[in-house]
Amino acid sequence: MKKSSLIPALISGAAFITSTPAHAAGVPISQEDFIKAAESTVNGVVSVKSYATPQPQQSYGQGGDIFDDPFFQFFFGNPSQGRRQQQQPRQSEPRQIGLGSGVIITDDGYIVTNNHVIDGAERLEVTLNDNRNFTATVIGADAVTDLALIKIDAPDLHVIPMGDSDDLHVGEWVLAVGNPFGFTSTVTSGIVSAKARNISATTRTAGNGGIEAYIQTDAAVNRGNSGGALVNLEGELVGINTAIYSQTGTYAGCSFAIPTSIVQKVVDDLRSFGTVQRAFLGISFVELTPELIAEKKLRGATRGIYVAEVQDRSAAREAGLCEGDIITAINGREISGTASLQEIMARLSPGELARITYVRDGETRSVEVAMRNRAGKTDVTRPETAMGVLGAIFSQPSRETLDRLEISRGVEVKLTDDAFGLFRKAGIGNGFIITGINGTRISSADDIEKIFTSVRAMPAGEEKVLFISGTYPTGKQAYYAIDLAD
Repeated sequence: MKKSSLIPALISGAAFITSTPAHAAGVPISQEDFIKAAESTVNGVVSVKSYATPQPQQSYGQGGDIFDDPFFQFFFGNPSQGRRQQQQPRQSEPRQIGLGSGVIITDDGYIVTNNHVIDGAERLEVTLNDNRNFTATVIGADAVTDLALIKIDAPDLHVIPMGDSDDLHVGEWVLAVGNPFGFTSTVTSGIVSAKARNISATTRTAGNGGIEAYIQTDAAVNRGNSGGALVNLEGELVGINTAIYSQTGTYAGCSFAIPTSIVQKVVDDLRSFGTVQRAFLGISFVELTPELIAEKKLRGATRGIYVAEVQDRSAAREAGLCEGDIITAINGREISGTASLQEIMARLSPGELARITYVRDGETRSVEVAMRNRAGKTDVTRPETAMGVLGAIFSQPSRETLDRLEISRGVEVKLTDDAFGLFRKAGIGNGFIITGINGTRISSADDIEKIFTSVRAMPAGEEKVLFISGTYPTGKQAYYAIDLAD
């Protein structure tokens, strides 16, 4: 028998719909509930296509050209250079490498999807349910939660409002709305089978590996549903479809979605900082089991996590936790195992206070402590990218704007919510169109990233400055100097 495996649903988006507390309380569910939920969400789920240029493969001794071997060229020169100048190879064209889904969460074009949908893409194309196409910009991505935030500039967008996954109940009905196998606007139904589901067979150390605290459903999800929406009967987003568990690679009754308790935190961080502000408790642990309780002669708790080690310069050490303690709750939320711990920790940020409830020698205790990042600090973490450090999102201005300003190219600036972004500190405003940096014409966000990376890599002692020129939509020209020195 084939071994079951966790398979990302890789082609397009789906939206799940769960019943509200009113329905859970016994109010009969009618066919109209399903119809209204589907109609209110189908236009908020988009198709996301990713494109990349295939990399040429070179192999020496296996059909490759020996003259291309750098060792041969070092000793004998490059006799094939003249031949290459006469016969240049054709430049490979970008080709589609992935097809997934996304969920529109704001009317100004922010879309949440899975990281594995956009990973490795050079270009992203978003297709709305009304068949309009737009190029998307990556705002940020997080491999740990398998979430990504992208953005399009488009009018008249249908937004799926953010709901609360904590209100979901096991047994509630759900609907999946998406594009499995490329079939657009497909609707399937099921129930919430479990919450805070961890599907890894390995014991994890806090903060290592991916976060697994999924909503499990039996709504049919297949390849192509990645990045789709899980919504309740009110049409509110409660999860992002991510994976299936299958022996064959197709739906077999177990589908998994990332709850909005995690999605909301990740999205907010990516918008504000360009990277997730992830809190670490600083422990190694194992789940509490009857065997462990008997082996260690533990008292006072039957569910929780057993602290196996406390790391140096960590929140756990500051809180006074010790090996052998049993953590049973954080901020009043019960810890039953790895999944529930990961879900609760995923909501916290470095510097945020959290109350830890634990059992030691059969006695229940609690302590309040400030969470820390992986480096053992409470500071904000910023990505070493132009967007993260500068605190801005870069997009292409419309052709009408360029013609009106009488410029041929440029990149438009939209500030993120990061109060420490260097653009905001320098006084650069929203809508500013960058036309040049350090004497180089700017045509795309990639141009900015390349110059940023080059300047940041300059040796210590050299002037690490971005001299930026451009114009505002009013036609006012402006010049700024951004110091990138640490």
